[in-house]
Amino acid sequence: MIPFSPGDLLAILPELIVMGVGCLLLVIDPLTAEDRKERLVYISLAALAVAFIAQYWLLGLRRPVFSGLYVLDPYGTFWKLLLILVAGLVILLAKAHLKLEAIDLGEFNAFILLSLSGMMVMVSGRDLLVIYLGLELMSISLYIMAGFKRFERRSMEASAKYFILGSLSSGILLYGISLLYGRTGSTMLSGIKAGLAGLPPHDPILLLAMILLVVGFGFKVSAVPFHMWTPDVYEGAPTSVTAYLAVASKAASFAAFVRVFMEALGGVKANWQVLLLIVSIATMVLGNVVAIVQTNIKRMLAYSSIAHAGYALIGLVVADAAGVAGVMLYLALYAFMTLGAFTVVTMLRKGGLEGDEIEDFTGLARRNKWAALLMLLFMISLTGIPPTAGFIGKLYIFMAAVGAHLTWLAVLAVIFAAVSAYFYLRIIMVMYMREPGETAGTPGHNVRIVASPAIIAVLLVAAAGVLVLGIFPDPLVKAAQSAILP
Repeated sequence: MIPFSPGDLLAILPELIVMGVGCLLLVIDPLTAEDRKERLVYISLAALAVAFIAQYWLLGLRRPVFSGLYVLDPYGTFWKLLLILVAGLVILLAKAHLKLEAIDLGEFNAFILLSLSGMMVMVSGRDLLVIYLGLELMSISLYIMAGFKRFERRSMEASAKYFILGSLSSGILLYGISLLYGRTGSTMLSGIKAGLAGLPPHDPILLLAMILLVVGFGFKVSAVPFHMWTPDVYEGAPTSVTAYLAVASKAASFAAFVRVFMEALGGVKANWQVLLLIVSIATMVLGNVVAIVQTNIKRMLAYSSIAHAGYALIGLVVADAAGVAGVMLYLALYAFMTLGAFTVVTMLRKGGLEGDEIEDFTGLARRNKWAALLMLLFMISLTGIPPTAGFIGKLYIFMAAVGAHLTWLAVLAVIFAAVSAYFYLRIIMVMYMREPGETAGTPGHNVRIVASPAIIAVLLVAAAGVLVLGIFPDPLVKAAQSAILP
């Protein structure tokens, strides 16, 4: 039994709140009348608000808990505050979207909270098994959420593919953990770091273990060639779930990825930097090139998400303070623009179904100028055009690469950022330079915009994040720089 003190429980108070309320929702959902199900949403939002305040109260503290298996530090706090905010916005988005899709089930909020608790464990775990348990808690909830549209074949297919490939990647990750334990005698990050000091620099078992860890984490962040699940799952899952996958799951996985490789394997980074460099370049190339030919907006954003994982991986390739801060800043800014883009997609309705084809955006500027304006903002931010948040995120990642004498990598990333402008600006062209269809069979015919107060609130927060952090990024930059790993 692991000894702990009341202070240890206080350090994980936000996690206890989120997990406790998630379990509570599963119990009270069957007991709640249908006309009162909306109260579950407010309970979830209240729990997240309390957890956010509790986590903010712990800001700046640094101490190991539960005998060093877990840690309360600024790095974990940064990610947890971001994840709680994203979960709250997704619950608001789903409040309206799931009703439109006729899948307004109370357990959705419980799965959001349970997956969030797994993410929070991941970002603060200092033992590989603790991180693995957090990852599995997150993943199991997401497998279920991906198949929430049980009456649609593609949603069930998405859930099945995600489950099968996710289980495979989890097994590979666990095998890598077992190899590291065998060579170093510990699963704690500090113990692994100490154990590596006695190994030869090119130990074959160690190299295999690192490759398996890259495969396991690479699947979770949608890095090439472990991205195969991403387009099908993003397209088949309900769009509010897709937004959560694209933002929260990716952020939590990157947080754990960086912590493991910087804290445990930082002493042998020469062995894994080249591997991650290859993965980063392949991810940028495939994500940006394949996105060009997509006709479904969710598949296009899926490949866009893959490309952005490639940019973020540059920070881990750099493997210094500037690189880690760049990853943190990039994913925080990426959250606002991606969540905003998927929210606009949820607003398009075509014959009672969701309008998720690019042609469904035809003439949107003439149908609803505000929806088109917001989509324009999110697209230029994803492209990286100033003065949006996307430009700031790319700027700091590229500066980190230049500072590490990887100028050629920064130039390559800029080239592919320019390539991405084609498919992002294509959406803008379709919205603003085409007339909406007036007859059956023409693009944009029978497409309407459905907006609720909850959806408008999410759009306003996302748009404010993209603009304000694009013009005044200094507070977030300083927060990321002060929260990097020691």
